[in-house]
Amino acid sequence: MSGIPTLSRRSFLILSTAALAACNLEDEVLKFTGMTMGTQYNVVALKGGKAVDRAALAAAIDTALAQVNDEMPNWDATSEISRVNAAGTEAVRLSPALADLMENANAVHAASDGRFDVTVGPLIDLWGFGAAGSTAHVPEEGAIAEARALTGQSRVLTLENGTLRKSVAGAEIYLPAIGKGHGVDRVATAVRSFGIENFMVEIGGDLYTAGHNADGTPWHIGIESPVAGARSVYSVVDVSNLGMATSGDYRNYFEADGTRYSHIIDPTTGRPITHNTVSASVLTENAMLADAWSTAMLVLGRDRGLEIAEAQNLAVVFIDRDGAEGYKTTESSRFSALQA
Repeated sequence: MSGIPTLSRRSFLILSTAALAACNLEDEVLKFTGMTMGTQYNVVALKGGKAVDRAALAAAIDTALAQVNDEMPNWDATSEISRVNAAGTEAVRLSPALADLMENANAVHAASDGRFDVTVGPLIDLWGFGAAGSTAHVPEEGAIAEARALTGQSRVLTLENGTLRKSVAGAEIYLPAIGKGHGVDRVATAVRSFGIENFMVEIGGDLYTAGHNADGTPWHIGIESPVAGARSVYSVVDVSNLGMATSGDYRNYFEADGTRYSHIIDPTTGRPITHNTVSASVLTENAMLADAWSTAMLVLGRDRGLEIAEAQNLAVVFIDRDGAEGYKTTESSRFSALQA
């Protein structure tokens, strides 16, 4: 299995590249890696006998990433999303790329019972999982209520004809749960523009694969074991011409008074999730939707998540805690069909 990455939220690991080297395909396989969006990106592209200018392709990848970084990061006051957040309740004209992203975010929000929500940032910060770092304490009820007053995507945001208006001046749009997937898709478009048909693009665990790997088989993607501190593969799936993302609650959490609090916040309660689902992996038409839906499915949990997955014909696999040390896996019909 050549080029098997392990997926988890904000982490990525190539477990086996030996097959590529053994094939002696240095002239056929192009690899690019670097840092973006606070994480690592990886691109593996097969030239397919075409004369591909490596420097030109690298420049195109860098340009695509630079454009995304101009739009998405909340920490950059000059980014497009920061300017939108600073606009109060005035209507703001969005760039076509950001307008498309927000339209997709609204669609996932509506279809997921509101569990995917790009306004959840105040709650993430309140629980100590934001950019300011962990506070490792449970917020007061009043503070949770105040943060919730700033959230609720369908309530505080109105997107119409490419313009966005906030009904609550202090509300902010927070894009990590969809932005990396969007970045993957932008890079994939850049790679395709060189006539490359077989490639993989990955940013921080979100990815898109096209065609086949160097062995001529679908890309083999490893879902990480949902064990804190472990870096092992729980299962492997084949992915071709699809985006994929995995969300897990097993790396970023704190414990207080014997209770474990995950960084995965349910926007409808203002609190971390409490169900037994620890990981949700989604395969869909692009990485942006896979990114958003993996977050939504983890917040929903297996029971309601599976109902929505079947209604939306989504390929999802859930991993749930099963007893003190065990885990069990549940697949949607679409996921099972893709792996048949």
